[in-house]
Amino acid sequence: MRAKVYDWKDSNMALFGSDTEKKVKKESAQTEPAWEGAGQQVGIKIWRIVKFKVTDWPKEDYGKFYNGDSYILLNTYKEDDSDELLYDVHFWIGAKSSQDEYGTAAYKTVELDTFLDDKPVQHREVQSRESDLFKSYFEEITIMKGGADTGFRRVLPEEYKTRLFKVCGLKKRISVLEVSPTTENLNPDDVFIVDMGLEVYQYNGPNANKDERFWATQYLQKLKSERGGKVKVEVLDGETSMEHAAFGQLKDKRDDDDDDENDETDDGAEPKLFRVSDESGSTEVSEVASGNITRDMLESKDVFLLDTPSHMFVWIGGGASVDERRNGMPYAHKHLMKSSHPFVPITCVSETGKKDKDFEKFFA
Repeated sequence: MRAKVYDWKDSNMALFGSDTEKKVKKESAQTEPAWEGAGQQVGIKIWRIVKFKVTDWPKEDYGKFYNGDSYILLNTYKEDDSDELLYDVHFWIGAKSSQDEYGTAAYKTVELDTFLDDKPVQHREVQSRESDLFKSYFEEITIMKGGADTGFRRVLPEEYKTRLFKVCGLKKRISVLEVSPTTENLNPDDVFIVDMGLEVYQYNGPNANKDERFWATQYLQKLKSERGGKVKVEVLDGETSMEHAAFGQLKDKRDDDDDDENDETDDGAEPKLFRVSDESGSTEVSEVASGNITRDMLESKDVFLLDTPSHMFVWIGGGASVDERRNGMPYAHKHLMKSSHPFVPITCVSETGKKDKDFEKFFA
């Protein structure tokens, strides 16, 4: 199967001292206006990176992302038995996001973490490989083609060009991915939405499961409401419906840059533990164990990378040096880029900070 090509894949994320860091510092100067009021009350806040700047993402578009952009999401919450504000901060990378955008999002995530006194748990998210925690923030996630650099602008429904979306449902949440509007992208196993602005059609492939059909219908009702109820919505079932006039708006062949959600993975791979240490005078990464990994292998003086087929964890020991702490995430990213599962989520966990449920689950 064709592997997905990410524009940022070759980046080693070693931002500190790099050209990206210098540009970001120049743009942000002494303070970052976007962080004003961030983390002061419970809820979700999302920003998009536009030309090295952190810009507000409209609340009505929460859950919608462009594949050519990178975003930062801050989740502020409280535990049931406490009034203390806690945080998770994620940076999300679109499949076609540029290295500059991705690098800025990563750097600014660290800056936001510092702004909040190092209390947040940091996460890296990649399009179509988001963590369960990230997906839990939204009823649905919609991935659209384009982004800030493409000059995409909002248009009225009557001005829409025909767009095609693939619907994937999982655990009462759905993912809606925009693909090239071509008949070649249709298949009998999935549900698709043909969006013509004021006319929207739901095509149920004959083998599509009932949950995806249901969630697609719910999604279209929400879309109709967003467009003032003026949209005509029609459901088309089975292969015979392919003769409908709506499909005459689609081209024949797909674009080469269509995103394929079925990336290569290695679910059978054994988990591995790596140590990040600068004890020798330079920062080095060395394998500690493979397969049977126990908590007592983690030592406070260093940073460790726990690499599982579905998630990468960066564990930061309470006694780790500044360089070890700083290089944990970049080394995790660099390591994954050479693995069979480069796009899995990355989560940073501090020995002295808030516990992460997925990390704790691994040892349980």
